[in-house]
Amino acid sequence: MSGFAGLATCVHCGFCLPQCPTYLVTGDEADGPRGRIVLMRRLAQGTIPADDPALQHHLDRCLGCRGCEPVCPSGVAFGAGIEEARARITAVRPLSPIAQVMLAVMARPTLRRVLFSLTRLVRPIASWMSGWSRLGFAAGMLAGTRPWTGASRFGTAVASTNGNPGTERERPVAVFRGCVQRELFGHVNTAAERTLAVNGHAPIHVEHQGCCGALHIHAGQVDAARALARANVRAFAAHADAAIVATAAGCGAMLRDYGTLLADDPLADAASAFAARVRDVTELLAAAGPRPGGPLTLRVAYDPPCHLLHAQRVADAPLVVLSAVPGVTILGHAEAEICCGSAGIYSLVQPALSHAVLARKLAALDAVAPDLVVTGNPGCAMQIAAGLRATGRTTPVAHPVEVLDAAYAAAGLYHPAVG
Repeated sequence: MSGFAGLATCVHCGFCLPQCPTYLVTGDEADGPRGRIVLMRRLAQGTIPADDPALQHHLDRCLGCRGCEPVCPSGVAFGAGIEEARARITAVRPLSPIAQVMLAVMARPTLRRVLFSLTRLVRPIASWMSGWSRLGFAAGMLAGTRPWTGASRFGTAVASTNGNPGTERERPVAVFRGCVQRELFGHVNTAAERTLAVNGHAPIHVEHQGCCGALHIHAGQVDAARALARANVRAFAAHADAAIVATAAGCGAMLRDYGTLLADDPLADAASAFAARVRDVTELLAAAGPRPGGPLTLRVAYDPPCHLLHAQRVADAPLVVLSAVPGVTILGHAEAEICCGSAGIYSLVQPALSHAVLARKLAALDAVAPDLVVTGNPGCAMQIAAGLRATGRTTPVAHPVEVLDAAYAAAGLYHPAVG
């Protein structure tokens, strides 16, 4: 079935417009979901070709945040439509060189490891170069990948007490390590495993897993995304009893869609079973309680990633995790449900509009003046951190599990690893 089929129920009511980041910035109907649906319908009907410059301009500018979907009374599946449209556009127009390089790197583990190893060498000085220029913003994004200084420093420490009283222990979980998450946010994956262990789970390591393919499907590279999906389905097949834990919201949304992506593939049944096992790390922690940690005096602004809130419809679990930390005050802000402008490689290929969207987020965060911004996706963390640095702010950005991890360390629930 075509991804355009889910657009048929749109009645052009306009409820989606206040939730669309690009429409809020430009005020252009063609830069909102309603206008883009008109363009996509005409593309599906063949009355506008995929190489039409105006069509490409407005669809390229979509962040793919899916903020329009939860507020739609007609249940329009906008995300599937924009992915179908981009696949058709990519078939007639090559991606930009920077997009091609980034996607090629993510799909090739050896190349990715080499590039990110070099990147990590530059990371300690990246914050000095932060700014709004292309180079300065990239430096700020890289600086934003450094571990939060308030996080635990136990390396591969293990939980000294495994499981909440009265809960079943040793429930197997496998953390999906991803590509950017693995290479630049490995500390988040480690914190996830530690906090899960405290809450009755037994983390296991799965070999041969790789990039989830989200960046590729969003860019219209469907075949590349399917190849990556097949590799991950095969990698996790030997651990059918384990929940698959996503620490990156974008990865989680993609992994949960493997059944649809591979619906016509020989691995269709395995892909559907795989997708059914995927959980965001905060979902598992919230289901377990989670066990309370030690006190941390922090004013925290939680900024939900679009692909956690809108695509996966996970809203409460991260707040439950943060609430397990005594002393944490959770601050709401006006742009919490609006995209930050990151959207995978969007900030690289649409920098001006990306920064305009981000400016609204930064103003909303500035209004509540948090000690820490918390979000559950690497792209969001990098985008917000870069924006904060570019405007002279030193507010750190962390993942919800980093806060819980620090609280568990403060409570003495870890012991240092030996060796």
